[in-house]
Amino acid sequence: MAAQCVDQLLALARGADLPGVARRPSSDTAPALQRCVRHEVSDDLEAIQALVRERRWGDGLPVIPPTLERVERMLAHSGHSPQTVVASIAPGYGVASLEGIAANAVMAGCAPQHLPLVVAAVEAVTQAQFNLQGIQATTNPVAVWVLVNGPGARHLGVNAGINCLGQGAWASATLGRALRLVLQNVGGALPGEMDRATHGQPGKYTFCCAENEAASPWEALHVERGFRPDATTVTVVGAEGTMNMNSHAKDADQLLEAFAQTMMHPPSNEYTHGGEPWLILGPEHAEVLKRASLSKADVKRALWLRSRMPAGRMTDRDRARVLDSRPDEFPRVEPDTLLTIAPRPEDIQVIVAGGPGTHSIYVPSFGNTRAVTVEVASR
Repeated sequence: MAAQCVDQLLALARGADLPGVARRPSSDTAPALQRCVRHEVSDDLEAIQALVRERRWGDGLPVIPPTLERVERMLAHSGHSPQTVVASIAPGYGVASLEGIAANAVMAGCAPQHLPLVVAAVEAVTQAQFNLQGIQATTNPVAVWVLVNGPGARHLGVNAGINCLGQGAWASATLGRALRLVLQNVGGALPGEMDRATHGQPGKYTFCCAENEAASPWEALHVERGFRPDATTVTVVGAEGTMNMNSHAKDADQLLEAFAQTMMHPPSNEYTHGGEPWLILGPEHAEVLKRASLSKADVKRALWLRSRMPAGRMTDRDRARVLDSRPDEFPRVEPDTLLTIAPRPEDIQVIVAGGPGTHSIYVPSFGNTRAVTVEVASR
């Protein structure tokens, strides 16, 4: 495949045309950016849903029809032209205009006040360190987790408490869904086409919550990342899924050991590439660590050390991938080599969310990705 691609690139460089490949117009002949295409359709909800299914504009669930009136209402207080370009979305590199984002937000069920958060999430996923190209086109089940911090999370009702990753919160459900529709409809990541996920995961419908800042013994995530406490931020994470950690331990040392043992798994992108694992600590577990006077940095370092895994637990082929991906960290990988889950302790991310109960969540990352936090602009 690589050799064929090289031959095709050389042919294109020489000015040849390839069958089935349309040439992109040069910058001097490229048409001006157009507004979203309008479609005249029957004013019948079932007919509209059928059109959405036919055109593959949805996610398999019913959508709110993005009529001109609804999109204009979504944009009413944005303060910018509908044609404002927010980003280019991999892997198809479609142009995400403000109007295009608004149309997808309407389909997802968002309210107008949600739009600035969706725009911030789009800005975040298109930062280079997030590696959206890899996330959108991989066979991995990775989904984009949207994490909201600050007063906007509370004002809009993004769930930070009981069942924060589950159903029931309108803002959480629609925000995560809106970003997914943008990634699909603008970025071109249609399942089975550019989206090559072997299995996928339910988080690809929607994956959004807020941090339970009031229940945390430490500074909030956005403050840790350099933002003002009164700022509203959106953080995007390339998350492989969630693993429940149900421990009734009241001893901090035993609790950290239970967490580290959960994080340690051989067929892991994190050990292969050096990941950015996330832990969502339930308030009860956070309280156990607080009573032991552990800082967030203490927790991260303890988990980093305790989750080191002998390379012999991996298959021969997977150990070879570690050599390819992390040669500076591990110039030799023997069966007794202790592999770290992340390059540095500070790469492990810890937040507090959820309600009462002896549960926390381990969220393994895609590995070749780093979370990005963007402040939500006043629009």
